[in-house]
Amino acid sequence: MIPVIYWSGSGNTERMAMILAEAIGEDAKLLQVSEASESDIEEAEAVAFGCPAMGAEQLEECEFEPYFSNIEAKLAGKKVLLFGSYGWGGSYMTEWMARAEADGAILVTEGILALNEPDDEVVQNLQNAAQLLK
Repeated sequence: MIPVIYWSGSGNTERMAMILAEAIGEDAKLLQVSEASESDIEEAEAVAFGCPAMGAEQLEECEFEPYFSNIEAKLAGKKVLLFGSYGWGGSYMTEWMARAEADGAILVTEGILALNEPDDEVVQNLQNAAQLLK
């Protein structure tokens, strides 16, 4: 099972998560971060996380950041994909990738970003990344 765990405010990151889960196929487990648990990470060899840029280029602080902080130690040696949408900037992804790598995660590709709604290029990038998670 490959968990696709996300938080979305406007629906853009949720759309990205759905595209990714569909591309993964029957092995995907699509979860809003509020539904995810530590065991979802412990049992997985690969996992995808989606979160948009919030405020001053940071992860969503009420649900996503606390969850991600809690499971970071479990990422060592796992294949990981990071994705999200943004309305300005997008620099949060560079910091998030560095953080995941410091946790020992094996990033399957650069983080996938969508400026607002995912366009055709982002959809293709998500579909390609799905194959790398398998």
